[in-house]
Amino acid sequence: MAEAEATKGQVADAVKGNWVDHIAPPATRPYLRLSRADRPIGTWLLLLPCWWGLLLAAAADSRFGLWGLWIAAGCALGAALMRGAGCTWNDITDRDIDASVARTRSRPIPSGAVKPKQALAWLVAQSLVAFAILLTFNLNAILLGILSLLPVAVYPFAKRFTWWPQVFLGLAFNWGALLAWTAMHGTLGWPALFLYLAGIAWTLFYDTIYAYQDAEDDALIGVKSTARLFGERPKPWLRGFMVASCLLMTIAVVLALVDTNVLTLVLALGAPWAMGWHMVWQLSRFDHQDTQTCLKLFRANRDTGLLAALFLALAMLA
Repeated sequence: MAEAEATKGQVADAVKGNWVDHIAPPATRPYLRLSRADRPIGTWLLLLPCWWGLLLAAAADSRFGLWGLWIAAGCALGAALMRGAGCTWNDITDRDIDASVARTRSRPIPSGAVKPKQALAWLVAQSLVAFAILLTFNLNAILLGILSLLPVAVYPFAKRFTWWPQVFLGLAFNWGALLAWTAMHGTLGWPALFLYLAGIAWTLFYDTIYAYQDAEDDALIGVKSTARLFGERPKPWLRGFMVASCLLMTIAVVLALVDTNVLTLVLALGAPWAMGWHMVWQLSRFDHQDTQTCLKLFRANRDTGLLAALFLALAMLA
């Protein structure tokens, strides 16, 4: 009986045994599910480019300290809040589409657990708290944070007008690389821009894998995605995204650290190297017709991004 009550209203692709379904007060669960708190992978994928930008800037400037710790913590809190706000906005705009797709019709809005007006109020609340955190950063970072709202606002509509909505997701999800670099370094620079492009290529890799879960439903309702575009031959494309991501991150590292000591540069170059090998491992197991494997590999990209962050952290400490 207790288990049935805990999983009441559970979203279809939620992580089993997640804290929202078992620990959170029942009244908060629909809103936390709306923010994808029961599926934390999205927060990781939004946060990790922030940490890349922060750590690369810290390695380039040979400093971290308490300010660096606050940027890391602020990015973590901000990523959770803005991912929640972005998912809420996505679900408001996609409520009719979600009701037509097997995997998403259990989400709070199409299932009736949260009304659109309630969801809008929840979106505003999350955004205001995130904005308060942003205001603790320098002016250039604040301006970048405000500008990030543009790709966030556009992304939910991209699947209606382009076969490449994953590009728009990449533009939104990797903005933190620009913001965190600027928060630490003071101004935007070429290394941050190349790191941003590397993140976009990575997003094309992992979100194409994710999109294969919904390819059949998307075809029925006319929603576009790279999964539908690539059809039965996704691996050459995924391999291209993998190579692009690693090359662009390598350029970012070299531009940022070419004037530092050799050990710092070598350790930082381990970031694209380790990330690339993890994506090679994913490709070796990828089967676009196996939706469960697609979901597992998509979630494995937390480790892909963490490997890059680990080597950048080691470079910073060298």
